[in-house]
Amino acid sequence: MKLAVVTAFPPSKVTLNEYGYHLVKHFAQKNEVDEIVLITDHTSEPKQLDFESASKISVRESWKFNSYKNVIGILRTIRHEKPDSILYNLQFMKFGDKKIAATLGLMLPMITKLMGIPSIVLLHNILETVDLEKAGFTNNKALQKIYNLIGASITRVLLQADLVAVTISKYVDILTSKYKKHNIELVPHGSFETPPSPNMNLPEGPKKVMAFGKFGTYKKVEIMIEAVQKIRERTGEAIEILIAGTDSPNTPGYLADVAERYADVENLTFTGYLSEEQVPVIFAESAVAVFPYTSTTGSSGVLHQAGSYGKAVVLPDLGDLGILVREEGYTGEFFVPGDVDSLANAIEKILVNDEYRIQLGMTNYQAACSLPMDLIADKYLGYFQEIRNKKSKKHLVADKPEGRLRVAQPV
Repeated sequence: MKLAVVTAFPPSKVTLNEYGYHLVKHFAQKNEVDEIVLITDHTSEPKQLDFESASKISVRESWKFNSYKNVIGILRTIRHEKPDSILYNLQFMKFGDKKIAATLGLMLPMITKLMGIPSIVLLHNILETVDLEKAGFTNNKALQKIYNLIGASITRVLLQADLVAVTISKYVDILTSKYKKHNIELVPHGSFETPPSPNMNLPEGPKKVMAFGKFGTYKKVEIMIEAVQKIRERTGEAIEILIAGTDSPNTPGYLADVAERYADVENLTFTGYLSEEQVPVIFAESAVAVFPYTSTTGSSGVLHQAGSYGKAVVLPDLGDLGILVREEGYTGEFFVPGDVDSLANAIEKILVNDEYRIQLGMTNYQAACSLPMDLIADKYLGYFQEIRNKKSKKHLVADKPEGRLRVAQPV
């Protein structure tokens, strides 16, 4: 198979680039895949192809975030490369945070299916479950209704692909019920890496409390900083705070503003963007990973990463995150969203009890091991084979002259 994958890819800062990296990495290791065409966004630095079988991959930088020309650039690449199948790694703001640019890009799966190329969409979120105000879209109720109408129209377009894969079972139910389509399948998020066995020991020195992601909309780090300060006051421990990651595209400048407002807080570090090789180090050094969320917009890659490194987590029991924890076997200490005292109590429970920290970490590691990315890649290859088989049968039927106008006769 010559497989095309449309995705952002490190060192890109566009959403889902880490997921794209790990999925492509595992596709490249499959014997069924002879060649991968990586249809990705333009970056100033070369793409990070630092894994086994990377020689199978040809990089085609064909689009830019918020460009109206993305459809032209991507289709030009597809026509030139002639892939056997295409996988789109998408969420609703994949190609831009401007409405027209975002919408045009999301029309691509429908177009390539019409071109006769088996096309699968991996859709990481659906607007039906997104709190538009908390996610940073708009707090205007009238505009929210308009966004939902536009979102429903875009979803109908995406569902024209041969298959739409979603990462949470609730999404299958919602899409099937609302849009009356039956080309929707549950394919879990999967864990990026599964080390042989995590080292549950922490480095010498103060324990580190870490949050990782893109912050500023529904991911607010202020509550975590203030919660750790409360723990310091109660215990006298010199706990370190790590904010790993960048601003959300919707809130540029957010982390710089937080750093300025909390400049007097000791042992507070903002790492900025992390490359793939830096991520394991940050997780290994941290005692606990915190999810300071007020809402959710899909499955959590950070939770799967935390699991693969055997980390205890502190998270709110809400929305998609709560569903994910129950469906895939993860666990953690829960807190009330937005409540500093609740978050402080949850973090402290883990920090003061190494046995409990290790127990949570091992449970999450076992959950991660049950759904490795290698298995997820196999699922997609299986679906592509099914799609090709169906298309082959249709062509066979269409090619039979006697089958075209055949009328059943009474016996």
